[in-house]
Amino acid sequence: MGHPPDEPPAVRELEEAVRTLQDRIDRIEQELPARTNGSAPTAPALARDALHTKMEQLEEQLLSKILTLQKERQAASTDRSQQQHNIEKELSSLQNRVTELEHGPLGYSPPDAFKVTIPVQNNYMYARVKKSLPELYAFTICMWLKSKALAGIGTPFSYSVPSQANEIVLLEWGSNPLELLINDKVAQLPLSLKDKAWHHVCVAWTTRDGKWSAYQDGEQRGAGENLASWHSIRPQGVIILGQEQDTLGGRFDATQAFVGELAQFGVWDHMLAPAEILALANCTSHLQGNVIQWDDQAVEVFGGASKAGFAACEEGRKA
Repeated sequence: MGHPPDEPPAVRELEEAVRTLQDRIDRIEQELPARTNGSAPTAPALARDALHTKMEQLEEQLLSKILTLQKERQAASTDRSQQQHNIEKELSSLQNRVTELEHGPLGYSPPDAFKVTIPVQNNYMYARVKKSLPELYAFTICMWLKSKALAGIGTPFSYSVPSQANEIVLLEWGSNPLELLINDKVAQLPLSLKDKAWHHVCVAWTTRDGKWSAYQDGEQRGAGENLASWHSIRPQGVIILGQEQDTLGGRFDATQAFVGELAQFGVWDHMLAPAEILALANCTSHLQGNVIQWDDQAVEVFGGASKAGFAACEEGRKA
């Protein structure tokens, strides 16, 4: 019988020892004459009983050792997970210290003049917005982004709640089109963001008939309805920038990760007018989200993601 590939060598050796002892007992029993019914135990029979007792004791000892080794292996696995968590925490701490040394302890001025950089596509670099959402019957979400992905841009943002991992998600995975997910219902967005340039992106939605619209650089590129009609966005979830959540706040998939730069993530509790979105993209307005505002103190970075100074209008126009 084969062994699981991750079974420790010590466990395999102990199991092999058990089998060897059992084989020896079987051979001895075959060589001894069978006990005669109704007669007193013979010397060979007594020897055989003693061997059985000894074998049972050895098996108990070996089983105890195997269980101990298995517990040690589980503990080692837990230690490795904790070690990885500690390394990621230390990496984030060091990155924050570098940012503080570069920009000073007072942060950015104004506090929204920064961007989040995610340099590598993996499952542990991301940013988290400290504030959550209230219950919403409509929203507009806007942000600046610059993707460096070779294929799909991944997940610029995701909002997860305890009962639904895909409460709100903006995702472009592999060769699939860009998608807006609300309560795990999907609308495909005709946006093109793969040219490695800065773009201003907005998605707006209302529960009434599930109407939605999508904007790129101030222009409406798509609209539709019947997207999670009459659903209300559930409160007290987790907003993650750069990763798609398979559970609340975690279980990220590297193939769905965003790689590039993000800035000016904002959330409103209504559908902005097309003129308001155009003004944001053209930098003739500095309208802040009335639910979530882009603020240095409200955004944490993890796993090696970093913050840097950013003037959206200057860099956006350069692109």
